[in-house]
Amino acid sequence: MPIRPALLRARRAAVCAVLALAMPVAMAWTNKPIRVLIPAPAGGTMDVLARVLSEQLTAELGQPVVVDNKPGAGGSIAINTMLAAPPDGQTILLSTTNVLTEIPHVMKVSFDPMKDVKPVAAVAKSTLLLVGSTSLPAKDLPALVGYVKAHPGQLSFASYSAGTVAQYAGLIMNQKAGMDLQHVPFAGSPPALTQVMGGQITVMYDGMVTSLPMIKAGKLRAYAVAATQRSPMLPQVPTFAELGYPDIDFNNWAGVFVSAQVPADVVQKIQAAVNKAAAAPKVQERIIGLGFETVPAQSPAQLGQALRTEFDRNAGIVRTYHIQP
Repeated sequence: MPIRPALLRARRAAVCAVLALAMPVAMAWTNKPIRVLIPAPAGGTMDVLARVLSEQLTAELGQPVVVDNKPGAGGSIAINTMLAAPPDGQTILLSTTNVLTEIPHVMKVSFDPMKDVKPVAAVAKSTLLLVGSTSLPAKDLPALVGYVKAHPGQLSFASYSAGTVAQYAGLIMNQKAGMDLQHVPFAGSPPALTQVMGGQITVMYDGMVTSLPMIKAGKLRAYAVAATQRSPMLPQVPTFAELGYPDIDFNNWAGVFVSAQVPADVVQKIQAAVNKAAAAPKVQERIIGLGFETVPAQSPAQLGQALRTEFDRNAGIVRTYHIQP
């Protein structure tokens, strides 16, 4: 008995639907290799995070996901490379938000961080904290404030770069607590932490990722975390908010960004793939192992609003404290 045309069409539609569901995410996003730009040198924490995520994406998408290190110029080299590539989702950026919300306020860049770049997915978060040498006589933040006041003009605080939240936090804390710690900027955390541990510089406002190993090794003391809630990485350390300084609330999140010219449907597909990869247990384990905190999935619109809020807040701080390039 011949199959009726209508029934044949229905069967074909059902088969197509099953095949569509079975297609890998790669076919929904791309069938070509993906380039992941990072504004950091090989071997650093951001590089490791990018490679962990890219390895998982490669396994899930069935396409090579290649990390391309583009350090320098406060992240501008990586961002400009992404913006120069075709806006088809084949070239993406993995970075912390400071290259968009902090650095453009104190360094001339050739792009508009709020218009030319679009956040896609958050992967991890790093919170700022105040650390000092274990040889300091002050064992907690109130004692540290008293110690600084007892040595006017003699002590200093380090940041991992001028014009970043590491400097913002120090200037705000100086004002709120009536301290006069002198700012000493460095080119990155490692050289600054070396001098803090050696006692040449009193304290440092640093990211959790770089300070945590030294804290666990007993080489640094953590005085307070710059957040409204205690960090699961250091649950015993109070927050600045707990100690009466709620304005000291700073963190950076690391995530995937694309050119604002990438179509919305492609952005959604990239977001779904990145969120799935980041949620894999082995990736979550590595994120925590690197000293980051995991973050819940958010929509590109939510991330865009968070980025704008962070950008505007930092712009106000730069104006208020007359922070220069």
